[in-house]
Amino acid sequence: MASWVLSECGLKPLPQIWPRPRAGIINPSKPRFLYTNRTLTDLKRLPLDKFSSECFRERNWGLKVSAPYRVASLDGEEDNKVIGFNGAGVGEEEETEFDPGSPPPFKLSDIRAAIPKHCWVKDPWKSMSYVVRDVAVVFGLAAAAAYFSNWVVWPLYWAAQGTMFWALFVLGHDCGHGSFSNNNKLNSVVGHILHSSILVPYHGWRISHRTHHQNHGHVENDESWHPLPEKIYKSLDGITKMLRFTLPFPMLAYPIYLWSRSPGKSGSHYDPNSDLFVPSERKDVITSTLCWSAMAALLVGLSFVMGPSQLLKLYGVPYVGFVMWLDLVTYLHHHGHEDKLPWYRGKVCVS
Repeated sequence: MASWVLSECGLKPLPQIWPRPRAGIINPSKPRFLYTNRTLTDLKRLPLDKFSSECFRERNWGLKVSAPYRVASLDGEEDNKVIGFNGAGVGEEEETEFDPGSPPPFKLSDIRAAIPKHCWVKDPWKSMSYVVRDVAVVFGLAAAAAYFSNWVVWPLYWAAQGTMFWALFVLGHDCGHGSFSNNNKLNSVVGHILHSSILVPYHGWRISHRTHHQNHGHVENDESWHPLPEKIYKSLDGITKMLRFTLPFPMLAYPIYLWSRSPGKSGSHYDPNSDLFVPSERKDVITSTLCWSAMAALLVGLSFVMGPSQLLKLYGVPYVGFVMWLDLVTYLHHHGHEDKLPWYRGKVCVS
């Protein structure tokens, strides 16, 4: 093919090297060129005006295979033109920059349809195997750190154990969403054990988290990580603004949020009478608050057994690491482009 192109353009052709046919029998006396009906001799006898026009006229060489979306220029600089697929859009200027303010080109149903069916199957045994594995790692790390107990090991332990506390939260998070298993009682028991161990009120968090997903990005109805109205922002005192918007303080905001919710909202995740909950959910909230209190009492008892300094190193510092993981990940989930607000719902995003 390269030899034919060069010969048509008036350049010296390359030596003719014919590969062995992969399938079928090809007559060597009459080689074929792609989908043309001309032989090599016919092509060499083309008049100058004809092969010039054929050489430079627009051709579609697309073979309907995968191709890069953008092709770098010969100068090494990025080409501003978009190379179309199978010859479509060649030479046309198109806007390729991502616009976070526009609606996505797909629907939630499209995402669900693209997920393989086996991913929707809930396997409680597999879920429990993750719980056993992560709990074993948590106790193993604590035992190793207590055994070596030197300042080379402690920083490594804090980083690893803080990450494992975050892993426990994620498993409890799946229990709250019901993706852990189809058994609500199993989800509740496992969720209480995991979340109480890292001082999170399971049902209180689960209910507010459900509200968050149902009203994601809504300025008034969303529970957390929503755009803050200007009126509420101006009403905040200087200390609250600093704690909320100045690093590293927002990385430690989760325990405060559990106690007093977001700015402009009242109530607590521990209070069954909070407007976060409906009357039918109050028993669940009381159960979670009692479990949280039992874990807090256990930590106080351990501080008398092993000493507050050892408890701080084994549990307190990893807990802070877990909170930082949680705040960092959720912040990245809910914040995007610097110049434009992301698209939420409806035609207007009120701020």
